[in-house]
Amino acid sequence: MISNPVLILPGYGGSGPLHWQTLWEKAYPGFTRVEEKDWEAPHCGEWVETLEAAVRRSGPDTVLVAHSLACLQVAHWVAHRAFRSMSASPVRAAFLVAPPDPDGPVFPAAARGFSPVPLGPLPFPALVVGSTNDPYAEAAFTEACARAWGARFVSAGPLGHINADSGLGEWREGMGLLLSLLR
Repeated sequence: MISNPVLILPGYGGSGPLHWQTLWEKAYPGFTRVEEKDWEAPHCGEWVETLEAAVRRSGPDTVLVAHSLACLQVAHWVAHRAFRSMSASPVRAAFLVAPPDPDGPVFPAAARGFSPVPLGPLPFPALVVGSTNDPYAEAAFTEACARAWGARFVSAGPLGHINADSGLGEWREGMGLLLSLLR
């Protein structure tokens, strides 16, 4: 399946037992969840440091699988890290699902420091998946992030926030998209 180490990066609140990230983590031995200090009051600087440490432990060719707020975590991590070239990146690719708009009306007030969203290109291949009815981001915001990050964009259709509430189970379509990113 996937021979690279995979870091699961949940968003605000963590990913519960029925979230596709949790189901993937349980199904695939090489998938490891990155644990944050506080899922309910995330601080961007802390999350960036946590990601840096996790990537360092994971080693070269790591694949990032981020949902929601963790997509912004990845963008901030890249902005704060000194990537000299694509070959200097320890990350093979990033699968970024449902990035939220930190300036949107329903963004959690407890999440601090995630705005403005860094809009520089990512130094590794990335795929951004968005929904046409995500309450945390307009489709135009998600597409704009993908363009700015130099990522491929895929609209998943009306899947809400592409989380457990979306009823996706193991989200086989998402796994197919992740595999296409790694080809």
